Amino acid sequence: MNYSEYPPRTAADIVRIRRRLQRAGVPPKVTDKNIIIATWNIRMFGDVYPSFEENPHYPKRNLRAIAIIAEIISHFDVVAIQEVRRDVTGLRTLLEFLGPHWGVILSDVNEGHAGNAERLAFVYDKRRVDPSGLAGELVLPPEWGTRALQQFARTPYAVSFRAGDIAFILVTVHIRYGSGNPNERLPELEAFAEWMARWSRREDRYHEDLIVLGDFNIDRRGDPRFEAFTSRGLNVPPQIRGISTNLATGKKAKHYDQIGWFMGQLHMEFTGRAGSVDFAGAVFKELSLRNMSYRVSDHLPLWVEFSTDRSNEQLIHVLQLDELAPDPLAQVPD
Repeated sequence: MNYSEYPPRTAADIVRIRRRLQRAGVPPKVTDKNIIIATWNIRMFGDVYPSFEENPHYPKRNLRAIAIIAEIISHFDVVAIQEVRRDVTGLRTLLEFLGPHWGVILSDVNEGHAGNAERLAFVYDKRRVDPSGLAGELVLPPEWGTRALQQFARTPYAVSFRAGDIAFILVTVHIRYGSGNPNERLPELEAFAEWMARWSRREDRYHEDLIVLGDFNIDRRGDPRFEAFTSRGLNVPPQIRGISTNLATGKKAKHYDQIGWFMGQLHMEFTGRAGSVDFAGAVFKELSLRNMSYRVSDHLPLWVEFSTDRSNEQLIHVLQLDELAPDPLAQVPD
């Protein structure tokens, strides 16, 4: 959708989001120079009310919310999305807002009560990356005898991509939250870490670069869940290790979402630039934080940048800011 078609309140949201993205240090997309990978749990990403206006009933998410989500995602190259529901109206509407140069690869529904009728998805900018052939789910073989776990509640999903002559595999997961007791998450975290460690040691794996990202339901750095996640060699860069990714602050802040890889095994070079995008207070300013979370999300997107510098050519992907009138840009307060 063209920005000129946005109602004034939505346009104001977009202006404030762009300011937040800039303050978060999200770099521009530079052809043959970088790749920006993100993960985002988009709360109950299913049905959408087909209007920019509020719906007094379910669903609460409307086109205004989709416009905000699309604006954030457009600044990245590949985004792993968790909590895509059986109803993919939201995902399809998101792709309409992003435009024809965006694609999606998604899993089927995780059946069963623990699966919560969720899918895992990757949306990607086709001008920047292409799927390179691999797509599959991680299933625990019974002979592993994994402690207290027969199978993942929501099967991790792996998809390979290529950016120029750089190829990599992204593996996303949504670890089961359970009844709220954090120790219930340990078996899945340990099994996932073991699965990835074994994969990283295979010399015949499809691509050598493995990156894991998703919602691991880790409360905080250093707790037993984080230690289980990193116990087999997965490394979380220090730039995001201490970042909370829920909307709460202080003692209620959680480090649910993570991005990590095995040290010394990436051909891409981590640039040291990484972070989250805090949209709280910038969008749906007339609503409470809780009500806003049902429209956008209760998680913040987490991102990292890698260098893919293989030539001297620099073509910066420039957002079409002129599609928004200059007056709203200047007049919208933070």
